[in-house]
Amino acid sequence: MARRKRLSPWIRSQIWHRWHKGQTLKDIGNALKVSVPGVWGQIARAGGIAPRARRRRPGSLGEAEREDISRWLATGKSIRFIASQLERSPSTISREVARNGGVGCYRAICAEQRAWKQACRPQRCKLAKQIRLQRCVARKLRQFWSPQQIAAWLRETFVDDDTMQVSHETIYRTLYIQTRGALRKELQQFLRTQRVLRRPRTDGTNSTASIVDGVSISERPASAEDRAVPGHWEGDLLFGTPRSCIATLVERATRYVMLVKIPHKDTKTVTAALQRTIKRLPSQLRQSLTWDRGSELSAHKKLSVAADIDIYFCDPHSPWQRGTNENTNGLLRQYFPNGKDISQHDQRYLDRVARQLNGRPRQTLGWKTPAQVLDQLLQ
Repeated sequence: MARRKRLSPWIRSQIWHRWHKGQTLKDIGNALKVSVPGVWGQIARAGGIAPRARRRRPGSLGEAEREDISRWLATGKSIRFIASQLERSPSTISREVARNGGVGCYRAICAEQRAWKQACRPQRCKLAKQIRLQRCVARKLRQFWSPQQIAAWLRETFVDDDTMQVSHETIYRTLYIQTRGALRKELQQFLRTQRVLRRPRTDGTNSTASIVDGVSISERPASAEDRAVPGHWEGDLLFGTPRSCIATLVERATRYVMLVKIPHKDTKTVTAALQRTIKRLPSQLRQSLTWDRGSELSAHKKLSVAADIDIYFCDPHSPWQRGTNENTNGLLRQYFPNGKDISQHDQRYLDRVARQLNGRPRQTLGWKTPAQVLDQLLQ
């Protein structure tokens, strides 16, 4: 069986650099001349989270100094001579040589590798040391709480107990880096995304958006930003399988949801379905629509005129700018799991799901329901 080729430190650093830029495994492999399984192995072992860069402890011997020690020993120089040349204590040089085979067997490269290996002293993470905290976090994860919600709840509940507080980043890292041994891998299924890796948010420098002459979200009126008046919507396609999807529309001020059945994701079908739904709204509820930069809305100008609504688009690779819609799509995954065919559901079922969401009390609305808030605003 052929031995797997070990990747150099530079290659490994480039893999993580490109991964955080949002490149695919295939693109990374092609650029670095590494197989896709090789790239995947590096990323999967760390759960998609780049390991921290290792640093040499201040004051310790460096690689160049070990090379000098090796050369001077080979020429018969004494320990005191070497120490004086390197401006080090003779005892420092003596211990270095003794623990790496002695005067006759000292090799700089072996000594350097041994030094890095012995410098690895990983500390146990907080969740591994605090069993009560670990059990509390696991219990909340099973209740479908997000790591951010758990971290905030712990801060509010255990104000004076540091042992019962942990950051959401620590929870994520403990879930995805299984070598920490604190939270079981099965708990990942309770996260909203259910990803096997923690994927980076790209910087948006490589735009492949197909929207022509789309008005940027930065030009959206202030009344939409501060949720002062109703009628400003955010929308997107929610996919079950790659060939089945529905359109989701969420009103920013009230979090009121509308779901639209989409037989196909082509521009003509999507815009026609959205036009029918939006035109049924009262005029005061047709202020604006903010969409992602998907090609399904490339005919946005026709939709804007036909439905009498202003349309704005997020910046490339920035779906988080439609935060209300993204959050709602996460809630909808309880009804439409990823990977399940959505096309089997008719419009009546979608309306029933929307009524359930609109009838749920929301903390951000003072525990009123979206339907109640919308009715109050329209009176």
